[in-house]
Amino acid sequence: MVQAIQRQHPQIQITWVIGKIEYQLLKHLPGVDFVVFDKSQGWRSYFNLKQALAGKHFDVLLHMQVALRATIASLAISAKVRIGFDRTRAKEGQWLVTNLRVEPLSTPHVLEGFMGFAKALGVEDLTPRWNIPVPETDTDFAKHMIPDAHKTLVICAAASKAERNWLPERYAAVADHASEQGYRVILCGGPSNLEKQLADAIQGFAIQPIDNQVGNTSLTQLLAVLKRASIVLAPDTGPAHMAVTQGTPVIGLYAHSNPGRTGPYTCLDSVVSVYDQVITAQKDGEISWGTRAKGEHLMALIDVESVIVQFNRVSQQLSH
Repeated sequence: MVQAIQRQHPQIQITWVIGKIEYQLLKHLPGVDFVVFDKSQGWRSYFNLKQALAGKHFDVLLHMQVALRATIASLAISAKVRIGFDRTRAKEGQWLVTNLRVEPLSTPHVLEGFMGFAKALGVEDLTPRWNIPVPETDTDFAKHMIPDAHKTLVICAAASKAERNWLPERYAAVADHASEQGYRVILCGGPSNLEKQLADAIQGFAIQPIDNQVGNTSLTQLLAVLKRASIVLAPDTGPAHMAVTQGTPVIGLYAHSNPGRTGPYTCLDSVVSVYDQVITAQKDGEISWGTRAKGEHLMALIDVESVIVQFNRVSQQLSH
C-alpha cells in the first residue's frame, strides 16, 4: 500500500508507526520515516509515541489497524483527514477517531482491505508489488545456505499461537516425501523456545535429514532465504506472507482463520484448508467473512496426503 502511494506520488513524505519486530524487516524501505511503537512498554509506549510526534502535523492519517491499542495510539497523531475502515470493519472504537472511511468490501483479503486506503487517496495502480530492500550481506548469507540450482523446501512450522501449528510428525512426513523427490529441507523460524521445540520434534520424527536453522536468521536474512527457496510450507504465520513478497510458491495450512481473508495472497490455490468444514460445524446461519474457528486441535484435521498432493502439484509446476 505504501509503495503504491509512492509510485503515484514519489515526492510524498510518509511516516509509518510500526511495531518493533516489523521494523526489523522493513527498516531499509526508502522514502519512509519510521516511528517504532514498542507495545511491550505498556502505557509508556503511548507517551513515547506522543513525544516522538510532538510538533508534527500531518495532512492525512491512514488508520489501518482495528486493535484498541491502535485507536488509543492514534490520539497522539495530529492529522486533518483521518481515514479508517468502513463501519462494518471499524472495530475497537476506530470509528470514533476517524472522519473518513474507505470503500466497503464484502469479502476482502486483508491486502485488498489495506489497498482500499491507497484508493481513498486517489491512487489508481493498486496492483500489489513488493520491493523490500535486503542488505547485501543477508543476500550472501542466503546464497551460502541455498546455492543455485538446489531444489529446497523451507518449512516455517510455527505460528504465533501453538494451536495454529500443524503436528510435528506430519511436517516430518512431508519433509521425508520432499527429500525423496530430491529436495533439500530446511526448517526456519524465530528463536523462541516454542519454535525450537517444534523444530526438534520435527527432526525427531523425520527419517531423512533436515537442516534445522530455527533461531539462526534475522528477519531480513529469513526474507533472503525465502526468496531462494523453491517452495515454502507454513501455517497462518508471517513467513508465509514474507515468501509471497519474494515470489516464492507457498503451501499454506489453515484451520482457524479464513484463507480467503488471510491466506498467502498469490498462492490461495495451493492452500490446504479445513476452515470451511470447521466453521460450518461451529456456526449456524450466515457466517461473517472474518469469523475465526475455535479449538485447540483443529489443525489435526489436515491430513498428510492433502499436503503432499499440493506439494506435488506445485513441484510439477516449477519443473515446467
